[in-house]
Amino acid sequence: MTTSPYHHGNLREALVGVAVDVVRERGPEALVLRELARRVGVSHNAAYRHFADREALVDAAAERALEALVATIRRRLARVEEQDPVRRARRRLMEIGVGYVEFALAEAGLFRLLFTAYPDPPDGAHGDGEGDDPYGMLNAALDELVEVGYLAARDRVGADVTCWSAVHGFAVLNVEGPLRGLSADERDAALTGLLLGIDRGLGAGGDWPSLADG
Repeated sequence: MTTSPYHHGNLREALVGVAVDVVRERGPEALVLRELARRVGVSHNAAYRHFADREALVDAAAERALEALVATIRRRLARVEEQDPVRRARRRLMEIGVGYVEFALAEAGLFRLLFTAYPDPPDGAHGDGEGDDPYGMLNAALDELVEVGYLAARDRVGADVTCWSAVHGFAVLNVEGPLRGLSADERDAALTGLLLGIDRGLGAGGDWPSLADG
């Protein structure tokens, strides 16, 4: 492995950047502070001045992973063009699920890292009312469904856990479980079915086009 140069005074950022690279290459288990210091080209004592232990480094790398996951979901939400308030709210919930799975498949190592150390969103991040992490974004989408009259207020309680459990389980099954051998078309069809099932369970039902058409 080659070492990664860094600018004087920016060692912490260099270590976090290399940590993210290592997680992408070999998973969270490969995070070892001494090894990262070697790759950056400094002594492990220098690295320990920025991170007290491995867990502190894991937390910092997980924050980067969370930012990347949120960015993926936001890109999906930006594609929503529905004008009808009910259809828009329903589509936004679907796109959150699609973005979550998309990130898990594209960044399997970072996805696994997030459930080694799931960080709190930074204070004041974004501040647009959508929530600063996937769970906050999910809750905002469910609240929107209540506001437009699609999801009954009495059914809102627990809906966040149901939605996240279903989509997270689907992601794990595709990343490292028995569904990992699906083709892209098969996976899209299965995910569409899952999300439509969630949609119908929450409200009055209705049909959506396939993900390929969205």
